[in-house]
Amino acid sequence: MTAKISPSKGSPYARILGVGGYRPSRVVPNEVILERIDSSDEWIRSRSGIASRHWAGPEETVAEMSLAAGGKAVADAGISASEIDAVVVATVSHFKQTPAVATEIAHRLGAGKPAAFDISAGCAGFTYGLTLAKGMVTDGTAKYVLVIGVERLSDLTDLEDRATAFLFGDGAGAVIVGPSQVPAIGPTVWGSEGDKSETIKQTVAWDRFRADADESEPLPLDSTGKVKFPAITQEGQAVFRWAVFEMAKVAQEALDAAGITADQLDAFIPHQANMRIIDSMIKALKLPDHVAVARDIETTGNTSAASIPLAMERLLATGAAKSGDTALVIGFGAGLVYAATVVTLP
Repeated sequence: MTAKISPSKGSPYARILGVGGYRPSRVVPNEVILERIDSSDEWIRSRSGIASRHWAGPEETVAEMSLAAGGKAVADAGISASEIDAVVVATVSHFKQTPAVATEIAHRLGAGKPAAFDISAGCAGFTYGLTLAKGMVTDGTAKYVLVIGVERLSDLTDLEDRATAFLFGDGAGAVIVGPSQVPAIGPTVWGSEGDKSETIKQTVAWDRFRADADESEPLPLDSTGKVKFPAITQEGQAVFRWAVFEMAKVAQEALDAAGITADQLDAFIPHQANMRIIDSMIKALKLPDHVAVARDIETTGNTSAASIPLAMERLLATGAAKSGDTALVIGFGAGLVYAATVVTLP
């Protein structure tokens, strides 16, 4: 006789219970970026909407920023770190292939022995992590999940690349996902378009720096003749067109899946990639004027996996959005990957 496996016993639904963020102390205005590229403050603002960004100092590591943001999320949720059953960290800028930085964060937060792992899904990483956390809570494998999006993209920025030097910033955002008696995280619409993977990528693979690496293709050099450290590069126009035309469709699919119409939204929290992309999505979705829109990119820059939780925290902190509001969130980036869902704000 085939043995019967007992069914999972999770919460009927899941919700975001608390949010926290950390922005490095150093503020970097466009003027600093212009020291290395031929451009202007007006050009950067008109193309991206960015006026400044935060760059981490030597002590503001991926782990340290995550601990700061995670600790705030735990406090905001009104739980103790020892109650955390899983830690999910979305990042592309933790340079140790192994072990996962999530295990260090869990230990240092005092979370006991939770499941802990990192995921790499670029700028959609936080929304991917949120979806995984929802599944854990409703499946019963975890009651409380800490989801962190964290980046030190200043380490992966080519300051001589006119197309990307001004884009990226550093920071960490975190949420606690836990049980709910009512639906508070909608179905996720997610996917990938691997045929476009070359549009956002790392310039050089790590193995190119091995002593026995193939030298038939020389490593890129900077203006002083030194070998450039790997950086993020992108085909700006191709990415812009994809985000504007395709991601608005995904966002609408997420609204439809949640049974929500645009006029029922209180907030829109897209990945902070570009102010023009945000404006185009607002127009395509026909969002009413009452919907609060996250525009954190102006002073934070593009922080990839950290951008959505950081923007969420700022909307709530400034009063532009409030607890219990209904928000549409969407992340999209390298891969190309994307994920969108509707949530109730903590």
